[in-house]
This record gives sequence, C-alpha cells and structure tokens, in this order.
Amino acid sequence: MIAHRTTSARRGKGVAFKVALAGGILALLAALSMAGAGPAYRAGLLALGEAFSLLRYGAFVALGAAGLGLVGLIIAAYTRRALPALLGGLVVVAGLVLVAVPWLQLQKAQAVPPIHDITTDMQDPPAFEALAPAREAAPNAVTYPGEATARQQREAYPDIQPLVVEAPLAEVLATAEAAARDAGWEIARVGETWLEATATTPWFGFKDDVVIRLTETPDGVRVDMRSASRLGISDVGTNAARIQTFLDDLSERLE
Repeated sequence: MIAHRTTSARRGKGVAFKVALAGGILALLAALSMAGAGPAYRAGLLALGEAFSLLRYGAFVALGAAGLGLVGLIIAAYTRRALPALLGGLVVVAGLVLVAVPWLQLQKAQAVPPIHDITTDMQDPPAFEALAPAREAAPNAVTYPGEATARQQREAYPDIQPLVVEAPLAEVLATAEAAARDAGWEIARVGETWLEATATTPWFGFKDDVVIRLTETPDGVRVDMRSASRLGISDVGTNAARIQTFLDDLSERLE
C-alpha cells in the first residue's frame, strides 16, 4: 500500500510538472507572437489587420497557458510537490499578464472617444504644410475634422489648452525644437513661428504628425499644438497625451 502511494505521488509529480511545463511553453509562444506583432507590421511582413489578429490569437494562447498552469498547480498541490506548484503558479501569472495587455488596451480604447486629431486651438487649428503631402498619401485627412471632433475632444480632454510663456519667441521656438528632438521626433520643417515634426510610436511604428505654432500676445508667447494620426479612427488617447506631455516639458524648460 505504501509503495503504491509512493508511486502515485511520483506519477502525480511528473504529471504536474509536464502540464505546467506545457503551459510555460504556450506562454512563451504567446509572448513571442504578441511581442512580434508590432515589429512584423513595421517590417511589412504583416498587414495591420493580420498583426492585430496575431495579438488576439496570442491572447487566446496565453489564456490556454494560464489554464494549463492552473491545472498543474492543482495537481502539484494535491501531491504536495513544491517545484511543479511553483512552475504552475508562475505560468498562471505569466498567462494572465499577457492576456491583460490587450484587455487593458481595449478598455482604454472604450474609455476615450474615437478621434485621432487633437489640438489646443479647435477654432483655428494649426495647419500642416511641410507634412501635407505625407498626410495626403495616408488614410486620415490633412485638414482638421471639424466640430464633431472638437466637441468630443472638449468632453474627453478638457485640459488640452494653449501654453502661454513669458519668453522671447525665438527662445521658445529653439526650446520647442530641442524638446521635439529629445522626444525622438523627426523634424520636417522649422519656420519663424512654427515647427512640424513626425512622432513614431515604438511598438507598431504608427506615424503621428505634429505642428507647433507660436503667436506673440500681450501676455507672452502663445504655444498652440496639434497632433494627428495618419492611420486609424481612434488614437486611444495617444495624441492628447503627447500634447500634454510636450507642453509640460516645454513649460519646465522655459522656467
């Protein structure tokens, strides 16, 4: 009887380890497919829809990995084996983390309006000139979308406002250019009172165009900014965050 129990325990340990290991392999495959979706799109190996499908399938695989990890953890707990239990627990955590990445992105997308063109001046948005040809070749429009977008922006991003600084216009322009270069943006053109640049998102390499316009006022130099995606209906809040971050940085640099 004792020998039979010992054999069963060893067999249970082996099963728990194998199940957890299988889950770990699935989690690794899921991580590789999800992480590679963006670079594969940037390299032209996948269309955008295919890259998003790879993300979705990777999430399903990660969920399956978490399930296997949980099964391995339960078996290991029943047979009182620490190593398979640890492996199973790690696989569960890894699988859930991988699933959480697209889920959180989806939740974020649902929490913001489906717009992709954000500006500090919705009445007279800064216009693209140097970047107009690049935007004409892209799906999204060169011109500002209009009041429907402005209304949604006001409701979702009320803090997106012009920046007014007490500094010479030339200094503000030079500081803005330095901040844009430090942010990794590709400068398209710098004029006497404006700057145009392109920001590239790190994962998928989406191109978002930025124009900064300076206007002298009695209170100082007014900085208006517009950030617009070339592709996609919703930017998931990226352009608003870019404007807010840039203007905060510019304000600090000019203090």
